[in-house]
Amino acid sequence: MDIQVWSDVVCPWCYIGKKRLEKAIAEFPGDVTVTFRAYQLDPSPVPTPVRTKDAMAAKFGGRERAEQMFTHVAGIAAGDGLHLDFARAIAANTFEAHRLIAWAAGQGRQAEMLDALQQAHFVKGIDIGSRPALAEVAGSIGLDPAAALAYLESPAGTEAVNTDLREAQELGITSVPTFVIDGKYAIQGAQESATILSAFEEIARRESVDIDQ
Repeated sequence: MDIQVWSDVVCPWCYIGKKRLEKAIAEFPGDVTVTFRAYQLDPSPVPTPVRTKDAMAAKFGGRERAEQMFTHVAGIAAGDGLHLDFARAIAANTFEAHRLIAWAAGQGRQAEMLDALQQAHFVKGIDIGSRPALAEVAGSIGLDPAAALAYLESPAGTEAVNTDLREAQELGITSVPTFVIDGKYAIQGAQESATILSAFEEIARRESVDIDQ
């Protein structure tokens, strides 16, 4: 089973969805390959570092409304064993982070890189829009930070990210996470792991019937 996951690094539901996907895969008896694809919830530039709480308060009509949203999603994440520290999180354009994930993918470390970036953003308060900061995150999982920075200072990986973004648009993906399975089945949102597992089982059943026929 091939799973293509469109997600954004600063999307809390993508962080939760990744955790739930991993749990479902662990319980699924079939062979599964997972590839993470780039998506940007907001491609707007972030010229100077700003706290996510401040950015969301301006976007969603005030600090009280933003705090309600943060409390809600943080509570759900805690139920899945994830800690989200929105008080430390820094808003960032994620294009460079997606380029870094593409670089790590070339070294067989895609999932680890994504996980490290999510922790950097949601737990450690690292500005993942900063190239030097991204290079340090690469170093935290044992990759060469100098090589990572050199990569980010070049145009490498730009087309790979743009290809993902274009394909998401072609597929009509407007929210993340979105899991595309075997190129023809889609699961949208951070569904419960049991729901994802049930979907896997149903897809495997359908594909088995198709093969038998």
